[in-house]
Amino acid sequence: MKVLNPATEDVVAEVGMADAAEVDRVVERARTAFASWRSVAPGERARLLRRFAQVVEDHAEELAQLEIAGAGHTIGNARWEAGNVRDVLNFYAGAPERDHGRQIPVAGGVDITFQEPLGVVGVIVPWNFPMVIMTWGVAPALAAGNTVVVKPAEWTPLTALRLAELALEAGIPEGVLQVVPGEGEVAGARLVEHPDVRKIVFTGSTEVGKLIAAQAAAQVKRVTLELGGKSANIVFADSDLDRAAASAPMAVFDNSGQDCCARSRILVERSVYDDFLARLTRAVRDVKVGDPLDPATQMGPLISAEHHARVTSFVGAVDVHTAGSCPDGPGFWFAPTVLAAPAGFDPLAEGSGAFHRAFTEEIFGPVVSVVPFDDEAHAVQIANHTAYGLSGSIWTRDVGRALRVARAVEAGNLSVNSHSSVRYWTPFGGFKQSGLGRELGPDALAAFTETKNVFISTE
Repeated sequence: MKVLNPATEDVVAEVGMADAAEVDRVVERARTAFASWRSVAPGERARLLRRFAQVVEDHAEELAQLEIAGAGHTIGNARWEAGNVRDVLNFYAGAPERDHGRQIPVAGGVDITFQEPLGVVGVIVPWNFPMVIMTWGVAPALAAGNTVVVKPAEWTPLTALRLAELALEAGIPEGVLQVVPGEGEVAGARLVEHPDVRKIVFTGSTEVGKLIAAQAAAQVKRVTLELGGKSANIVFADSDLDRAAASAPMAVFDNSGQDCCARSRILVERSVYDDFLARLTRAVRDVKVGDPLDPATQMGPLISAEHHARVTSFVGAVDVHTAGSCPDGPGFWFAPTVLAAPAGFDPLAEGSGAFHRAFTEEIFGPVVSVVPFDDEAHAVQIANHTAYGLSGSIWTRDVGRALRVARAVEAGNLSVNSHSSVRYWTPFGGFKQSGLGRELGPDALAAFTETKNVFISTE
């Protein structure tokens, strides 16, 4: 597999693709390693994870440069991502010694519970945030005593491969963390169907997530699924419109819109709709798209020519309200684009037109649709009129309204007067077809263990 730099289209690496037989060999090594890894004392497992975090810190710039070259991320984002890998490892380094069971009062004896590791865990990683999302699965799985096999996305395997090398350098034993680059239909599928893989963690499209869930169900295999999104950014008339408009572009255009949490639907109270659009237009035109290595760059290229064609298909037949600029020449560049609701558009009605498609389907690119709403109830109706429920934002100065709307919107991660919804110490995941389970925070560790109940008679 040739790995291309999305900003230049140059080949930066060639990586061999694993077949099903290689996946079997890797899983067998992981299964063998599990017996000893689960027996490592909690304090020692914690020490190894802290050491892994330190080695990542020592190689942070190298990892950032790999993500820039292989995924087209801006240098600011890539450096943050390397830091996030370090921080997530450090956070879960505190978990082995806190993976507590319970003592439950019973008659005639003592009842206790243990949190037992599952075994071999498969982590299937997307191409949009390769090393970050890999670590979100790897860190809690290792902390709980599991061994892990990572299948990175075909387009972006470089940081996963390097992180596996750094884990060995840090002292993580052979076979505990392995990476198998390969096609999803081959290596990924084999990982899902393999009987010795006890859990699959998958981040990607809802379409593929449904297939994985169905395949895993045949073995009653545990899954954590973080899938698609079409998140709403709800702007009420009483909000700080300057702040709301200034922050809206990067809430959807960060990482070139290739983000499940992108606030790609902006809902604006009708009385300030035109005012907000004017402010948003100015903010979008100020977004700097260009060389990922320039610290001033806010948005880089899309990941591939194939993905560029897909994003383009959403805007070809729509009247563009405004668009920013982007470089010409090599690279998969796409200008940040705003689509405004055409006259008479009803966001709650079924439809098949070009704007309706852009407003309802996950584009996964730097395209945002803006529609008006009439009142609080109408805003909630529009926000929830989707199969997805991952994230979203609410802009208002009314605390009561903020709480009412936050409780009413069907999404797993919401922000009020901000767009920050992912922190490694708080739970992350979606409602409806945006996924199953939770990653990060205190919730994730339980997703990689089974509760065992033991009764000891005293009679």
